[in-house]
Amino acid sequence: MKTNIIVGSGIAGSVLARRLAEENNEQVLVVEKRKYIGGYCYDYRDENGILIHKHGPHIFRTESKKVWEFLSRFTDWEDYQHKVLTNVNGQFYPMPINLDTVNRFLGTNYTAENVDDYFNSHRTSPTEINCVKDVIESQIGSEFYHAFFEKYTEKQWGLPCEQLPPEIVARIPIRKNRDDRYFTHRYQALPKEGYTKMIQGILDHSNIHILLNTEYKTIKDSIDCKHIYYSGAIDEYYDYCYGKLPYRSVTFEFETYPIEQYQPVSVVNYPNNYDYTRITEFKHFYHIKTTNTVIAKEIPHADGDPSYPIPTNENKELYNKYAAIPNDNVTFIGRLGEYKYYSMDQIIEKMMEYEI
Repeated sequence: MKTNIIVGSGIAGSVLARRLAEENNEQVLVVEKRKYIGGYCYDYRDENGILIHKHGPHIFRTESKKVWEFLSRFTDWEDYQHKVLTNVNGQFYPMPINLDTVNRFLGTNYTAENVDDYFNSHRTSPTEINCVKDVIESQIGSEFYHAFFEKYTEKQWGLPCEQLPPEIVARIPIRKNRDDRYFTHRYQALPKEGYTKMIQGILDHSNIHILLNTEYKTIKDSIDCKHIYYSGAIDEYYDYCYGKLPYRSVTFEFETYPIEQYQPVSVVNYPNNYDYTRITEFKHFYHIKTTNTVIAKEIPHADGDPSYPIPTNENKELYNKYAAIPNDNVTFIGRLGEYKYYSMDQIIEKMMEYEI
């Protein structure tokens, strides 16, 4: 029986591997260049017992019962409601923008019944929505745009907001109440023993075999495979024959402090000062009691492992050139393979519905 090859053991490759092994009773070889499974979802416990997300905070949420029930086969859950603060001029404000954000920032006393009065009087009315700046100012006005979004977005993407396509931000949530949860999805939790343990469970099948510390190109000529599912970068697969697709990369600077708590919540955004966009304090995720704490400062840049596709029209055109290369034996999946941003639940649902 010929083997399916899945390149990458992140969430996309792992879910698809399970389906091929379980539903089709087919052999699957998962090839992973890193020394661990899980891709950007990889996590581990440090010497303090704190579960560290090596590649930044991953908060699972979904509206899909199907996705939730699939993952629940492989993990128990830790109840967790994600909360984010934004540091503006040394003060913490809830994000997304809610009633407390407005009143604290403006020094006002708006209520749920009249807070729209502020935004209605400050929204811009561009004739066309052409960029991120247009999207945000047309919803919340220039004051909140400059204080909370402009510099954060530019740090994250490496481009002025006027050059970024509207789809990057879509709709800015504005809450008329004091709900300070970052997400309001029907299902929101963290895998009780972490993402790595959950993905181990997904890949635990007699038809699935895992090869770590291995670059796919070093073995591709030695395996007679049925089909290749490639979750790496599509331009890398084709040896950059049309040039490199631009990505944003992220470096995480980890720091340990001999204190119980560094910040009030797990994630604090820093839109205006410093090179980093946000700081994550991991012990908040699982309410761990320790005398030490670990934080990670998140610094975006242009070089390094690709993390976020940059969906400008020019970049999409370059991706389309790669996608048009005839190759019946390879399917490109995931954020890097499709040059498209997906949240975890979106890619899981897509892999669950994928025709195999």
